[in-house]
Amino acid sequence: MNLPWHLYVMAFIYFIAGINHFRNPRLYIKIIPPSFPNPKLLNIISGLAEVLLAIGLCIASISNYAAWGIIALLIAVFPTHLYMYFNEKARMGLPKWVLLLRMPLQLVLIYWAFQYT
Repeated sequence: MNLPWHLYVMAFIYFIAGINHFRNPRLYIKIIPPSFPNPKLLNIISGLAEVLLAIGLCIASISNYAAWGIIALLIAVFPTHLYMYFNEKARMGLPKWVLLLRMPLQLVLIYWAFQYT
């Protein structure tokens, strides 16, 4: 079974994002809400999940499971978007309107992943 080229685009995006968790951990740790335990570990787990799910998207026999994993991950990290919107220190200098736009963008990304389930 051949996978569509746009699935590889999605996989590439998540792979790079996952690697970035390890290249730039402070960026991600800063946006994890303080109510979440062990931000360093959560950063590692989410980065590793992005890398492994990206690889899984490229394997035809498990790509649908990886797409479900991407959906679950997007839902799990949604609190970081809220935290960034409401907390000035976590905002990274981004205007509130940009942070507000990121939230519905999550729905677009979920819909994109859902196309491969």
